[in-house]
Amino acid sequence: MIEIIPAIDIIDGKCVRLSQGDYDAKKVYNEDPLEVAKMFEDAGIRRLHLVDLDGAKARHIVNQAVLEKIATNTSLIIDFGGGVQSDSDLEIAFNSGAAMVTGGSIAVHDKELFTGWIKKYSSDKIILGADCKDHKIAVSGWQEATSVDILPFIDGYIKEGISKVVCTDISKDGMLQGPSIELYKEILATYPGLYLIASGGVSCFQDILDLEAAGLPAVILGKAIYENRITLKELSR
Repeated sequence: MIEIIPAIDIIDGKCVRLSQGDYDAKKVYNEDPLEVAKMFEDAGIRRLHLVDLDGAKARHIVNQAVLEKIATNTSLIIDFGGGVQSDSDLEIAFNSGAAMVTGGSIAVHDKELFTGWIKKYSSDKIILGADCKDHKIAVSGWQEATSVDILPFIDGYIKEGISKVVCTDISKDGMLQGPSIELYKEILATYPGLYLIASGGVSCFQDILDLEAAGLPAVILGKAIYENRITLKELSR
């Protein structure tokens, strides 16, 4: 069964969602992310994808207090991302309660450092963030496009030991128009043993079933829950 991973994105300590990574198009859904996390936990959810959007923009962790608050007051297994750009950022994330850390920008800008994290902490704790638009990787909270193609990018880190990848199609994120199933099929066809986590575009429960049918082992979703397109009752079932 596909693993369901709700997302909480943080700006100014609040639970928000963006559309296609546009910080000017943010919508605040809850002033208290812990309240949202507890709601997920009560529905039987085990995993949480927590993103420090302030940190992604600033290139260092900003909202570690939110991470610590959720980790301390719930039993959720937290995958944290956003602004993890140095050894000290990584230590802050783990010390604040993250079970796993997703690195995207750092994996592009400093392969030696990110590879060192994989070797030190293992692929169980370090996840590769592969956020893309038109097959090209984007970094710094999606504010910066690169010329790096997604397939060679993933391939390079599989060779370094990565086994889990979060892939977000930026053009789909927050748009509620369906996920990039063809992109995910292409990645899984190339790397069949990869634990590929789909992210972006999920608009209804059928999208989750379609991703499962396509062979995706896990999916991150956010706006569909916050906009009541998918109910927690459906997810708990």
